[in-house]
Amino acid sequence: MDEQTRKICAAARERFHERISEPSDELGQTSLEIERDALVDVARFLRDEAPFELLADLSCVDFLGVRRSERRFLVAYHLYSFVHNARLRLRVSVPEGDEWCPSVAGVWPTANWHEREVFDFFGIRFEGHPDLRRILMPDDWEGHPQRKDYPLGGTNVEYKGAMVPPPDLRRQPTTTTGYPGRIS
Repeated sequence: MDEQTRKICAAARERFHERISEPSDELGQTSLEIERDALVDVARFLRDEAPFELLADLSCVDFLGVRRSERRFLVAYHLYSFVHNARLRLRVSVPEGDEWCPSVAGVWPTANWHEREVFDFFGIRFEGHPDLRRILMPDDWEGHPQRKDYPLGGTNVEYKGAMVPPPDLRRQPTTTTGYPGRIS
């Protein structure tokens, strides 16, 4: 982590105390864990004070079978500062059964479509979003297809005499985490 990013993270920690984690530096990317309720305040601070002018990407990961249910989903906000040529990732854990996150569309307008995509594929509701509806799947689609508990479905496919069954009929992978399944 460069000195400028370290200063920005220290200022954010000083302002938000226990609502924001110590920065971690994994694979060359600095990340901060943010409490869900503090997200909008931290985002405004980083946009106005740091400044991180661009929300470059917003993504979600379903950790079904890997993390406990109170941290099942991870919503990641990838920020970029043109002024400092720096990147920062904000991570917010979302529990199973209470799948919502505050919207940052009022902070970074690019969040509008990113949040709609995460809602469409993972079912995370973004409270305060100006137009939260499906963006890629048909309006009458049931479920959220990027969740790990969504049925895979599929059709048989032939390759020059070889037959590949649909994903839901293939043998399930097993890992040291016990997937498929859930950590209790």
